Amino acid sequence: MITHYQRLLNYIQPDFVHVLADGKIIKTGDKSLALELEDKGYDWLL
Repeated sequence: MITHYQRLLNYIQPDFVHVLADGKIIKTGDKSLALELEDKGYDWLL
């Protein structure tokens, strides 16, 4: 599943969370990465 909505994680438990930029995976993690993205946004990765 591809989503930008963290609230979906209240209903599913992802095995992986990937962040893509320019067609490439730039960061991989677990649900905690999604929570960090919700808190910090994406600027710290780009």
